[in-house]
Amino acid sequence: MTYVVTDACVKCKYTDCVEVCPVDCFHEGDDMLVINPEECIDCGVCVPECPIDAIKEESPELMLWIERAHKLSKKWPVITIKKPAPPDAEKYVNEKNKFEKYIGDD
Repeated sequence: MTYVVTDACVKCKYTDCVEVCPVDCFHEGDDMLVINPEECIDCGVCVPECPIDAIKEESPELMLWIERAHKLSKKWPVITIKKPAPPDAEKYVNEKNKFEKYIGDD
């Protein structure tokens, strides 16, 4: 089992979650964070820290997000210290399908 960062994080990238992770499994891209599913210990301490409810427990409907996280965590650096959210983060909070629009699968 793992926890998964979902579309809600895209362009918002609140990093409140990274400092509580006991195994440093968050990775940072330009527009979002991902959790390395191979390193996550399923403790769930990150979930209540996310102000926009972008972190979910693994489930069958999130398999695409887990696959993306696996791929992207190999490319993106680990993040362990909270950073300010992007100045325009609030603008994107309610937008849907942000991953496809701003990041995309390559």
